[in-house]
Amino acid sequence: MPGARVIDDAGRDVVPGSGQVGRLAAPADDEIGYLGDDEKTAETFRTFGGRRWVIPGDLASLEADGSVTFRGRGSRVINTGGEKVFAEEVEHVLIEHPGVRDALVVGLPDQRWGQRVTAVVAPASGELTADALVAHVRERLADYKQPRGIVFVPGIRRSPSGKADLRWAQAVAAEAASGQEAR
Repeated sequence: MPGARVIDDAGRDVVPGSGQVGRLAAPADDEIGYLGDDEKTAETFRTFGGRRWVIPGDLASLEADGSVTFRGRGSRVINTGGEKVFAEEVEHVLIEHPGVRDALVVGLPDQRWGQRVTAVVAPASGELTADALVAHVRERLADYKQPRGIVFVPGIRRSPSGKADLRWAQAVAAEAASGQEAR
């Protein structure tokens, strides 16, 4: 979108090539908002430098060449031990494994770390193990991004358009965690 930016929480532009993760922001007209929901409108539409911006919650970084790298939704960031884990990044690595048909990653409460990275996985075959998946992720991502729990399911719930049912995944992961020790 013309005029779009990647900004920090104070509305300042993210420096290209800095590696800083910010929020995508696009110019917005003054009359656009959520009908009857002033709180949601104020949260999503903000004014910086005398201009109104829509900030829907998409996280991104700005590369040195000016290209934008999408990092995920702010609501899908898992905070574990003071580190931010982008659920989509872990999902992409899991799905690269030939034994995985589909996967979702959620954060579960953890007394020590704040949240624990947990994967809900639909295997492509019956021979997939949690240890094989953790080894696969370990080769590609930092230790703190590795799933500490893996739940195998016959299939991942998605809408007809392919949108993940994150509430379902969260419930499945929580139920499995309540009945077993975390990895």
